[in-house]
Amino acid sequence: MNNVKRREILERLQADNPHPQTELEWSTPFELLIAVLLSAQATDVSVNKATRKLYPVANTPQAILDLGVDGLKTYIKTIGLFNTKAVNVIKTCQMLIDLHDSEIPEDQDALEALPGVGHKTANVVLNTAFGWPTIAVDTHIYRVSNRTKLAMGKTVNDVEKKLLKVVPKEFKLDVHHWLILHGRYTCIARKPRCGSCMIEDLCEFKEKTDI
Repeated sequence: MNNVKRREILERLQADNPHPQTELEWSTPFELLIAVLLSAQATDVSVNKATRKLYPVANTPQAILDLGVDGLKTYIKTIGLFNTKAVNVIKTCQMLIDLHDSEIPEDQDALEALPGVGHKTANVVLNTAFGWPTIAVDTHIYRVSNRTKLAMGKTVNDVEKKLLKVVPKEFKLDVHHWLILHGRYTCIARKPRCGSCMIEDLCEFKEKTDI
């Protein structure tokens, strides 16, 4: 995969979706942080269903802290790993109150220090809420990057480093969303829909399908 091809891929994705957005529903950086934390090993659809009920009742660190672990569980019990996530959310809310005046820190290390918030989650928040050109590599981005040969790597960290190196500056803000959506709806895991893919002729995946 050369850089001319990479640019063409990104230009097509941009033309199709000039202003991509996360499918998680949020209105404040705090709501986004909690939604992303809840989305680990869960679908955005399941998280949105839960937060639509939770956020009208509690959408600040103090309000969620006041619910307590058991109270929070009643809202997120339909999400995978909800027991562990409830504990992490409560601990995160306490730290935000104690260390950051209930605000979401615009800082990678400070975000990653929050319980349940890893490197990927911090990248999503910095990118989506604060407009940083970070690239959060999830399973979709890892698969699409390797399958197309856009940016190959053995681990998610390898793929992130490669994407940061090869993606031109003007695409970095949005490439995270483009690749997630492409992986979620077109370049799906079991049977990629190559026949309806807008970048099929540029993709270097050898086992293309007619779907």
